[in-house]
Amino acid sequence: MGVNARTPLIAGNWKMNLDHLQAVAFVQKLHWTLKDAKFEEGSVEVAVFPPFTDIRSVQTLIDADKIPFALGAQDISTHDSGAYTGEVSGAFLSKLQCGYVIIGHSERREYHNETDEVVAAKTRAALKHGIVPVICVGETAEDLEKHGASAVPVAQLAAVLDGLDKKSDIVVAYEPVWAIGSGQAATPQQAQDVCAALRGVIAEKLGADAAARTRVLYGGSVKAANIASFMREPDVDGALVGGASLVVDEFAAIARYQKHVGV
Repeated sequence: MGVNARTPLIAGNWKMNLDHLQAVAFVQKLHWTLKDAKFEEGSVEVAVFPPFTDIRSVQTLIDADKIPFALGAQDISTHDSGAYTGEVSGAFLSKLQCGYVIIGHSERREYHNETDEVVAAKTRAALKHGIVPVICVGETAEDLEKHGASAVPVAQLAAVLDGLDKKSDIVVAYEPVWAIGSGQAATPQQAQDVCAALRGVIAEKLGADAAARTRVLYGGSVKAANIASFMREPDVDGALVGGASLVVDEFAAIARYQKHVGV
C-alpha cells in the first residue's frame, strides 16, 4: 500500500469549547464554507470532536443534512457501564455514530494523570465498540532535552500497541507538548522524523500492513499557513488541530490544504 492509499485526516479537537447550539451553528457554517470553496469530498476526511454535550446535536445535523464530516468524542471510559459517575461508555458513543475518539491527549495525561496503562485500556475500549482510537503521544520540552526527539512518544505508543490485534484500525497523533498552543510548531522535518519513528513502532508491534495503512497525524500549533508544509512529508497523514479548529475559515482552509500553492 503506497503513501497515497492513506486518506488524509484533518481532525478538529474543540476541547472544552462551544455549547450544543454553538456547535450546530459552527458545523453548518463549516459545511457551507467548504461547499462554497468546491471542497472535494473524499479527497480529505474532515472530523470534528465536540464536547460530550454536543455530540447528539451534531450527529443529528450531520445525518439530516448529509454533511460529509466524521464525528468523534474527546475521551472514553475504560468501562462499558456501571457505577462510574461522570464517565462515558464506548457503547454510548457508538450508538451516536462516533467514528473516532481521542485517547491520551496531553491535557488528559497532565491534568487527569492518565498513564500509558490507562491509555491502553481506553484504546481497547474504543476498539471493542468499533470506534477508531486517535492515540495521542508526545513529549514535553523537558522530555525533549532529556531523552532527545521521538524517545518518549515512541515508548508511549509501544506501551499502548502491545497485545492489540494486528488488524486493529487506529490513528496515531504526534503532539509535541512544547508546541501545543505555543504558536511554535515543530518544523516539518521534526514532525516527519517522529512520525516515521512512530510508523516504525506500528510495524514492529502490528506488522507491515498495519504500518502502511495507519494514519499518523501531527498536532501542535497547526494553522492554514503551515499545514501544507507538514502534509508534504511522506509520513504525515493529517493533523489534529486544536485552537484553529474553532475558527471556521481557518479550519476550512486547513482542510483544503491541497489547494494551497506548491502542494
